[in-house]
Amino acid sequence: MTSSDRRTPSPPPSGNPEEPVYQDRVFRSSAAIAGGVLLLALGGWLGVDALVRGEGTAPWLALATLLFLVPLVVAYTLRPAVFVSEDRLRIRNPFRTITLPWSCVGNLRAGYSNEVFDDTGVKYQLWAVPVSLRARKKAARQQSRAAVDDLSGRTTLTAASVRSPSDQTVEDLRELAERRGGAESAQGRPQIRWAYEILGPSAAGAVLLAVVLALT
Repeated sequence: MTSSDRRTPSPPPSGNPEEPVYQDRVFRSSAAIAGGVLLLALGGWLGVDALVRGEGTAPWLALATLLFLVPLVVAYTLRPAVFVSEDRLRIRNPFRTITLPWSCVGNLRAGYSNEVFDDTGVKYQLWAVPVSLRARKKAARQQSRAAVDDLSGRTTLTAASVRSPSDQTVEDLRELAERRGGAESAQGRPQIRWAYEILGPSAAGAVLLAVVLALT
């Protein structure tokens, strides 16, 4: 997972000169992005070749398949992101964008998937912060070693400070929600927007694909 976690302070507002305002942090999965680019490159090469050299219904079949699959590949690989600001958490999942002011964030949980709950108990998954069981096991081994070293006084690293990257991200978001939940600028209710720019082309491709297959 990658994140633009460089928090460059902007000039503070005139009403509160002592508290800096930080730029948004963005979390994305580098593995998903790499896989998405590879799939799009492969699909584009095969699809364009079929469009140019195909005969009969092959070009139409290739066009319908590309129209159906490309938006889905983008949705599941390139689109997911989590935007974190001092006022809200914006979650861009494959087909929806959820904006949660910190005041309505009830809890964040790291399990087999990373999830955020609003204050009414509605759950939203953080697609851009995937759970790595391998990284979690590695962190658990480091915790065990740190606990032994703590007892012997050989290290300043505590067992509680060792977490997998995704678990640490969830913990950071949880602390930010607790700290900013009462801020005046962080008040509001959840807002959900459907990704029609993904759903529309994919649905059109599915219809065209069904028509082409029915005519062949």
